[in-house]
Formats: sequence, C-alpha cells, structure tokens
Amino acid sequence: MAQQREQAADDALSTRIGQLVMLHHAGDREEARDRLLGLWSELGEDGDPLHRCTLAHYLARTHTDPSDELAWDLRALSAADSCAEPRSPALRALYPSLHLSLAGDYVKLTRPGAARSHLSRARAAAAELGGAADHGHAVGVRAALTRLEGEVAGMPGVPGLPGEDGDPGEGGGGHGRPGGEPLGPPRSGS
Repeated sequence: MAQQREQAADDALSTRIGQLVMLHHAGDREEARDRLLGLWSELGEDGDPLHRCTLAHYLARTHTDPSDELAWDLRALSAADSCAEPRSPALRALYPSLHLSLAGDYVKLTRPGAARSHLSRARAAAAELGGAADHGHAVGVRAALTRLEGEVAGMPGVPGLPGEDGDPGEGGGGHGRPGGEPLGPPRSGS
C-alpha cells in the first residue's frame, strides 16, 4: 500500500513537470521557470534524485544566461550521479542528454575543452541507448551529437595555455570533474 502511494506521488510529480515543460514549449519561459522553481523548492535537496535531475535539466532550458544554464545542468548531473540505482533505464536514457546539454553550455561559454569532454561522455552514454534506428530518443541524441561535434570542431583553440585550448579542464590543469566543472552542484538559487 505504501509503495502504491509512493508510485502515485512519483507519477503526479512527473505529470506536473511534464505540464510545465509544455508551458515552456508553448512560449511562456518565465512562468514555466517560476513554477519549476516552486517544484524544486517543494522537492528539496533530499527529494528523489531522478526527479531532481529531471527538474534541474528542464530548469536549465528556461534560462537565457549561459552561466545560469550551466549551473542548473550541473545540478542535474550531480543529482543523476547521486542516484542509488544509477543503472535504471530512466537514468541511463538521461545521461546522453545531460552531457549534451553541458557540452552546449560550454560552447556558449567558449570553453571548447570542456565541451569536448562532455561530448565524449555523451557519445559513450548514447552507445548504451542501443542501436535501434527507430528509437526516437536515440536518433535525436545522435543527431544532436553530430551537430554539436561539428560546432565544437569549428571553435578556435588558444595555444600555449593550460589544456589544448586554454581550458584548464583539459590537460590536467582543472579541478573537479572532467571538463573542469566544480565537484557537486552549485548551491546558489538561479
């Protein structure tokens, strides 16, 4: 009985998140962001990591400042990494998108080394999605990977600085995770 109540609560939260994502896709970015932030507060730091990951991932898309977008995408990755069941199918399906989003954030912030690192991690995670050409999510992820890889390949490097392109996250000069982002999620509310 308790497990059924927990499942119903999970389903209700997933439905609420989906409704707010549709609101954002309909063009009401600010309202979607405000409501998603409300859900984020409601869920709290001890909430289900998969829900925190999903919320943070969608919250990132509601921001126009690349630094804010990066902060929310890092929160999403941190939540995913904290899952007790990291091999769940739902979580495995999220990792390619999480790394693609982070790569895109780093492109916007002109950090090609960090972008390349996350593209590599996205490609590895996408390999776990399987090879079914008719699986829409896998096809979309692979197309986005190819597109973003082309964009990163065209980014100029900065020779002579730490890392291959001046990004301390490559070449061992950075701290934290691959890509140079700090360990753990940012704590400021964006």
